[in-house]
Amino acid sequence: MNIIDGLNGLASIIAILIFASIGYVAVGVNDWLVASVAFTMIGAIGGFAVWNFPSAAVFMGDGGAYFVGFVMAELLVLLISRHPNVSAFYAIVVMYPAFETLFSIYRRKYIRAHPVDAPDGLHLHTLIYKRVGRKGSDFADPQYRTRRNSISAIYLWVLSLVTIVPATFFWHVPYVLVVAALAFVSLYLWLYVAIVRFKTPGWMILPMTSIRPAPRAQRPPPAPDQSH
Repeated sequence: MNIIDGLNGLASIIAILIFASIGYVAVGVNDWLVASVAFTMIGAIGGFAVWNFPSAAVFMGDGGAYFVGFVMAELLVLLISRHPNVSAFYAIVVMYPAFETLFSIYRRKYIRAHPVDAPDGLHLHTLIYKRVGRKGSDFADPQYRTRRNSISAIYLWVLSLVTIVPATFFWHVPYVLVVAALAFVSLYLWLYVAIVRFKTPGWMILPMTSIRPAPRAQRPPPAPDQSH
């Protein structure tokens, strides 16, 4: 989860969606241990998310992101290994963070010829953040930057649902899960290439305005005294 922890509310809301799916499936197969841990994580992360989105008053940090990712992976392993009727392809519920990690390794090693652990600013969430504001907008305005940051996260919440929703309701139907995974990869790569080539879809771009509060209207001066 650490690799997608780059926008306000991105990692926390994605984690809540994934744990909700895991908890739902666990209840369906009567695995109350996995379900209880999943719902406990939702409560813990939900309390954090209130302060993390949209204003980023607190941050998850590396330790928090690694811990959330570890618990998520452990619950997935338990759920799939203990219940043969849960398809192994149910793991696509974590498709977004997993694919972001694999694609980042590929991009750094084979496209940019950089060490795989060398950070860069080319994650999908970073590119979306850079492109959602139009030229001429007040980029120096902290409120405008917060708005761009938060809206960028929402786009990726929606993208993650391409696999989370099918995984939640079709956890026992492998071919549906495979189709959902392919759909996610196709959408991810299409969006990534479009943004890199400066062909960002118009509906993703914010209006060319600042959200700086308008100056308060001044009280008009009193009318001249006409009695003299």
